[in-house]
Amino acid sequence: MLICSLSVPAAAQGILIVGDSISAAFGLEISDGWATLLEQRLADENQPLLVHNASVSGDTTAGGLARLPALLEQHAPDLVILELGGNDGLRGLPPDNMQQNLTAMVQRSRAAGADVILLGMRIPPNYGVRYTRAFEQVYRNIAEQQQVPLVPFLLDGVAGRSELMQADGIHPNAQGQPGILDNAWPVIREWVLTQPSAATND
Repeated sequence: MLICSLSVPAAAQGILIVGDSISAAFGLEISDGWATLLEQRLADENQPLLVHNASVSGDTTAGGLARLPALLEQHAPDLVILELGGNDGLRGLPPDNMQQNLTAMVQRSRAAGADVILLGMRIPPNYGVRYTRAFEQVYRNIAEQQQVPLVPFLLDGVAGRSELMQADGIHPNAQGQPGILDNAWPVIREWVLTQPSAATND
């Protein structure tokens, strides 16, 4: 588990990221990953928010669901950001199971007193049109049914651009990380601005 945390007041609110290699800065220095860049941006905007990055390379939605209770107990986050599903898709796992796992994560996070943001992914077209459509629909279904803010495709504008990707063509490089943050930032910032602390830190 990767933890990035700047020096902030003890009473600061916390953000928990539960993701896979995309959020775990696979192949990069942790300091270059979008999660660290998020904490830096929050600090630049004078928002006292800890970012706990509990992302694990290779993790699936089932793995994230299994890890979640302990993470919620350990960090007591105000916001949980879910970035999972890519490995389910790459392994061809049933989209219905993926939806059940992510829905359970949303519900358990809320039961622990946290808000939730969902970061969507897409998979290569070689898995077939039916599967890729069903995969993408999972995120839209959860966003609608659970009323969760959604970033439809976290790697929008990054994936498919060789200058922003590592040699494997799957993981963004250091130059691609700011683009990932830019995709996630609008929904995160909207949440931040609804928090009581935001009014005194603008």
